[in-house]
Amino acid sequence: MTTRALLVVDVQPTFCEGGELAVEGGNRVAEDVAAYARDHRGRYAVVVTTQDWHVDPGEHFSQNPDFVDSWPPHGVAGTANAELHPALAGLELDAQVKKGQFDPGYSGFDGVEYSGRTLEQILRDADVEVVDVVGLVESHCVKHTALDAVKAGFGARVLTDLTIPVSPEQGEAARRELAAAGVELLPSTAA
Repeated sequence: MTTRALLVVDVQPTFCEGGELAVEGGNRVAEDVAAYARDHRGRYAVVVTTQDWHVDPGEHFSQNPDFVDSWPPHGVAGTANAELHPALAGLELDAQVKKGQFDPGYSGFDGVEYSGRTLEQILRDADVEVVDVVGLVESHCVKHTALDAVKAGFGARVLTDLTIPVSPEQGEAARRELAAAGVELLPSTAA
């Protein structure tokens, strides 16, 4: 039997309606991810969340963002909007990885948990073979996390109904890039 991990990427208020870098539909994704994680916890050896936790990410923050390489301040360490979305309260989590303290931190593999373990170490410690990636947002941090999982030698699947892109065009581009890298794209009902 394949050992799987569920990676819940950046499901934080900062990326949901009312947040600093909101994506329309973010709150719905948060609720759907939480319901899926609760209902399917038994499928996963580990459930790991990632969070943008920016302290001083340099040029990643800008007062005049280009929305490609620079963004308005978001996911600021220690703020309420950088915490996990309230929908995730009560989930049985095995680790919480914080990323982007001093860099953009697009991938969960860029971060560490409180003990200093990287996401890769957490997954290796649990003998994970395949990761299912969900969360916010498909065109950025979900994509980079899935691509880095493949680079690290894990199988990777993005559950397409449990994520959302910044825009339809960026979503299409992300899905092409993911598929070309060998990431499986499928709805959660087929997982």
